[in-house]
Amino acid sequence: MVKLNLKAVEDRVAPLGGHDSYGREFIFDLLLAYGKPQGNVTRLRHGSLNVAVDPEAEVAQKNVVYFKETPGDPLAVIDELKTSPAVVRFNTRFVIVTDYTELVATDTKTGETIGFPIREIDQHFTFFLPWAGMEKAQYVAEAHADVKAAERMGKLFDELLGANPGLLEAPNGRHSLNIFFTRLLFCFFAEDTGIFDDNQFTNAVGSHTQTDGSDVAEFLTDLFTALDTERAEDKPKHLAAFPYVNGRLFTMSSEQFVPRFTKKARELLVESGTLIWREINPDIFGSMFQAIVTPGKRSDLGQHYTSVPNILKTIEPLFLDELKAQFDTAFDSAKKLEALLTRISAIKVFDPACGSGNFLVIAYKELRRVEHAILERLADLDQRHQVLYAESKINIENFFGIEIDDFAVEVAILSLWIAKHQMNSEFKDKFGVSIPLIPLKETGQIQQGNATRVDWNVVCRNDGGEIYLIGNPPYAGVKEQSKDQKSDFFPVFGARPFSKKLDYVSLWFVKGADYIEGTRAKLSFVSTNSIAQGEQVGLMFPMIFAIGIEIGYVYTSFKWENNAKRNAGVTVVVVCLRNKESSGKYIYAGGLQLEARNINGYLSDGDNVFVLPRSKPLSELPPMTFGSKGTDWGNLMLEPEDRGRLLSKHPEAEPFVRRILGSVEFINAQDKYCVWVSDRDYQLAKSIPELSARFERTASMRAGSAKAATKILAKVPYRFGEVRYKPTEAIIMPKVSSERREYIPVGYLDADTVINASAFGIYDAEPWVLALMTSRAHVAWTGAVGGRMREDYQYSNTIVYNNFPVPPLSDAVKEQLTMAALRVLDVRDYHCEQTLATLYDPDLMPADLRAAHAAVDELVDSIYSKRGYETDEQRLSDLFAMYERMTAEEAAKAPAKKTRGIGK
Repeated sequence: MVKLNLKAVEDRVAPLGGHDSYGREFIFDLLLAYGKPQGNVTRLRHGSLNVAVDPEAEVAQKNVVYFKETPGDPLAVIDELKTSPAVVRFNTRFVIVTDYTELVATDTKTGETIGFPIREIDQHFTFFLPWAGMEKAQYVAEAHADVKAAERMGKLFDELLGANPGLLEAPNGRHSLNIFFTRLLFCFFAEDTGIFDDNQFTNAVGSHTQTDGSDVAEFLTDLFTALDTERAEDKPKHLAAFPYVNGRLFTMSSEQFVPRFTKKARELLVESGTLIWREINPDIFGSMFQAIVTPGKRSDLGQHYTSVPNILKTIEPLFLDELKAQFDTAFDSAKKLEALLTRISAIKVFDPACGSGNFLVIAYKELRRVEHAILERLADLDQRHQVLYAESKINIENFFGIEIDDFAVEVAILSLWIAKHQMNSEFKDKFGVSIPLIPLKETGQIQQGNATRVDWNVVCRNDGGEIYLIGNPPYAGVKEQSKDQKSDFFPVFGARPFSKKLDYVSLWFVKGADYIEGTRAKLSFVSTNSIAQGEQVGLMFPMIFAIGIEIGYVYTSFKWENNAKRNAGVTVVVVCLRNKESSGKYIYAGGLQLEARNINGYLSDGDNVFVLPRSKPLSELPPMTFGSKGTDWGNLMLEPEDRGRLLSKHPEAEPFVRRILGSVEFINAQDKYCVWVSDRDYQLAKSIPELSARFERTASMRAGSAKAATKILAKVPYRFGEVRYKPTEAIIMPKVSSERREYIPVGYLDADTVINASAFGIYDAEPWVLALMTSRAHVAWTGAVGGRMREDYQYSNTIVYNNFPVPPLSDAVKEQLTMAALRVLDVRDYHCEQTLATLYDPDLMPADLRAAHAAVDELVDSIYSKRGYETDEQRLSDLFAMYERMTAEEAAKAPAKKTRGIGK
């Protein structure tokens, strides 16, 4: 598959638009435009890859597309086709139906459906971007039902707080208000979706309460009691028509109450009922409404988006793909399909940080869709298998969760009920059988509590059955952890030693590994990618691997933008843990699925090695040091205007002024200077009044320091606190570089430039070293074993550079690398009017600079492999293998050296 960017896709789709007529070739041309391999498209065209039920009128490729020609209405056809057994069986991402005038398409992962004249395909090219490996972020700001409903409920929430002063501070006040709002949400949804009669709840409030709101609380208390009363004759006559709901939702207790209403609150309640609640999406509305009632989160309203494709990254490779594969295998066997039904009915799904239940809702819906497809296929195979039962075998009692926020618990339970009703409606559309939601037989398995302290086996007993843990646990790096969060480590680790530097999310991985150990259970969690970088790997994964747990699959770093539209999003990974088994291990990266022999803690194909700090390079590389540190409170630093004034007044000071660069100055072409004086020149420099004043201020501030080492430095106020500069050409390596860049902008400096402490320096280095440092291989190594400063690369000389494996290089190879490195520097000079920040912006990088780097990459890659690489994951596989060999050889030599020393 050709990797394309957005502009390239747009350019390739453009020629497909605007034609007067279209035919079957359209779908093949469309796939090619998104970079699908020519060979695959040719085989699809000729039928060898076409898995469609009716190849004469349909084109289908597993995981990609189901395309159907129709003489009728495309919209009517697609409604049936998108949930057909064939589409479920082949897991096709897009379903497309066209009469070659109109085109209708559904994205089966996001649920989006779009329709337009086929000649306008070029105007809608972004809809199919996942074919090119670019996932779509779907912002709820476009889902007006969710936004309007949340906004309206938010206004009601605020009005009720004003009408009930002190409510949140009262015992159980917050909890009671939370439950009240979940009951309102259910009633609004119920009266719009056939659970209640149309508008039954809103009409009752409007008809049976005073306009000033004075009796609304009393009326709603009676109504909730009626909804929890089974026999109509036991209810007040004006409420007898309301059905029995049960399921604990409307059970009243002394600790629960309905807040007092004002006239405005009653108006808002009735207005809320006029919205179209059947369009509410439980995947997202729960998290949106949490933003309404959570202090400080209201600004996020309308900026949440449904990340169904991201959630599917946890459940598809974990179990859903296997179920669909089993469905494919059993497609023509009623006996095998029945066995598959039995299997999925017993599956348990457990989210130990479930929030408002998004992951559980998506998992529930996907299992129901597989169930529907099986039942539909059984009916096709044999009339005796027509749907006879009036209840799904997928029971929400098999969906478990732990959540620390009590309101989120209630919303999660409600979201599952709503999801169940929506799937019951889909069941009715398919089979003509109505499955009533009420009375609610299941009460849900979502429990309130701190998941780090709750016994997961009490919530969801691991009895050896098929259990899948999924979710997006809280992150919190060591500096962001609260006092309570820091104390959560002790119950998880018990007597086992642990590092206080661990990220908070590690608690879910460690506790999850303990939970699944020795059983069939598996887990797949979303986490910040920090757990697979730098020292975090060595702190967490050894104890997980030690109990026989392995990584089954991973999604390497991608953006998880689940909070705000304006937010760039956090970079995350998906990691599956399981007990060791023989089935395949996979790395998902850049739209590719790569089979791995073993996946290590750096999420690369390699043995379970752990890269630890070392003082000297493992390879034959020159030493890399920190830059020089002033410890001068700015007194030895000069801005360009300071330098200008000094040299204008005292030209004799020029030998004592040098250019100094750190990461920021180097990347952004900012001029900075420093006072640099040797011991022998101190008296001469001191004779210049401006310099002497700077030395005095430095001496005074150092002398006043609480640190003994800094006090000693007061004796040499003309000198940097830590001097590492050498008067030679040097390579500068930024400590921090944007993760957006494809290359870290390493540089080559003249002998008169000082490197400051915000960067590293390699002195006496030849240009071939620069070629290695700026290569894609080194960037991949940095991303894997280095740390992160927020989302940016954080370089380390002791971990990244000193452990970078480089085999012995011949003079000829070094010469080739030197020429390639000099070409990169020459191209940079050609574009000298631009900063490195601009030159290395992936959207702005000049073609000649990209070509120069490609030449470096080809050379460096050839050091490690003669076959070349398609992905960084392949590079890392070879780098880790070489690292393991070199460290093993180093360890083998160490005893021999020691023995010879003793023998002398």
